[in-house]
Amino acid sequence: MNQKKVALVLGSFAGLVHLVWGVLIALGFAQPLMDFIYKMHSLNNPFTVAPFDLMRSLGLVVVTFLVGYVAGYVFSAIWSKFHR
Repeated sequence: MNQKKVALVLGSFAGLVHLVWGVLIALGFAQPLMDFIYKMHSLNNPFTVAPFDLMRSLGLVVVTFLVGYVAGYVFSAIWSKFHR
């Protein structure tokens, strides 16, 4: 298993999910979506989505990419160590 490829895939996936979340916020769909998901679970939504901020959203995408990259790299290293 190639550690850098696994890290890149997991980091990219995590970043993409949060990029989509940022787009949902920018388009005004995030709060209704959260309300719907909570209602489907028979819960009240205690959260309110903040107004869209481009720099905050870009920061979120970058941080989640980095966390996903590190997690993918560590997972791949552990997997390779025990599955030779």
